[in-house]
Amino acid sequence: MARVMARPIWFGLAMVSLFGFFTYMRLWSIHSDFSHADTDLIRKQFDLANREAMDESAEWRFKYDEEVERAAKCVKDLIQAKEALDKKVEDFDRISQEMADLEKEKSELLDQVKILMEELENEKSRCSFR
Repeated sequence: MARVMARPIWFGLAMVSLFGFFTYMRLWSIHSDFSHADTDLIRKQFDLANREAMDESAEWRFKYDEEVERAAKCVKDLIQAKEALDKKVEDFDRISQEMADLEKEKSELLDQVKILMEELENEKSRCSFR
């Protein structure tokens, strides 16, 4: 009886093994057909994707370089504007000092004119008494 039971198990095991073997062979042939027929297509697609990625990378690098150049130009312009402003401030300070000196000189000259006017009046009055 143990022998009779063993036959269907061996038969089922053999059938499952055969089914597995044929399935494996079918999958291997599909994979083999795929890998041999489409290798060139896959390689071309990869090369195309790689070129597109390199082009995009180059484009972004170009944009980055343009922005760096613009930023450098802006910094240069800003430095020039700051130097011009500093020069104007120095000029303003110098002119303000000159104005203060001229105001002081004007005040002194006005005092001298007053003194001279008084002397002139005195001389006129002295001349008119004679």
